[in-house]
Amino acid sequence: MSSWAPAPLRRLALALLAVAVVVIPSLVTAWVLAPSAADVQLRVRDRTDSLGVVLLRQDEIPPLLAQAVVATEDERFYSHHGIDSIGIGRALLYDVANLCLCQGGSTITQQLAKDVYLGGSDRGYNKLEDLVLALKIEREIDKRQIMADYLSVIPTGLNRNGVTAAACAYFHAPLRSLTLGQYALLAGVTQAPSLYDPTVDTEAAAARRSHVLSAMLADKMISKSQAEAADAEQVLATTGPGC
Repeated sequence: MSSWAPAPLRRLALALLAVAVVVIPSLVTAWVLAPSAADVQLRVRDRTDSLGVVLLRQDEIPPLLAQAVVATEDERFYSHHGIDSIGIGRALLYDVANLCLCQGGSTITQQLAKDVYLGGSDRGYNKLEDLVLALKIEREIDKRQIMADYLSVIPTGLNRNGVTAAACAYFHAPLRSLTLGQYALLAGVTQAPSLYDPTVDTEAAAARRSHVLSAMLADKMISKSQAEAADAEQVLATTGPGC
């Protein structure tokens, strides 16, 4: 880089180059050593069985819930191939500039890989492995199946997994019959289940729901009036039709 570039920019460029030199060969190695992901559905089935939760079919995922999850967790879910290079690049730049590991940039597919292949951990070498596993998973199953699998096993509160169990616990209702606000809450709680569990902290859950609704509004998935009505909903339901 030319000497006229500001010193912070030169340091950032050198840091990114150093990261690339280390990471690229490691990714190649991880690709060779990681499983093929041909057994991903069997692993998801084993995971749901071990957790005692419902393995959802593709047609059992409410469209509003899928939209809420995409808006808040992985906005390029339907266009990437398992890895969001834009998100990773943005997270890497932030982390290098702030000398921290603050942002992850993980996609929904990576989170599924972490849960069913890596025991829930993406630290250290596992982070590289979940990148290549995400690419391999997307060669085996389509986006709707990935979404269904992810929502079947994802943590949704303290000692709770899957959106079906969460819908029963929080709203006393089956997943298919929830409101927009309730779907937004389910989508939001997955980022930090112990923090946003509405039975633990209703204010934090409500704030997170507002964030999800704002993201959906920004992506033109819902109207302003829909967002406002959903944001005014009661956080937890005391009664419901039952599960």
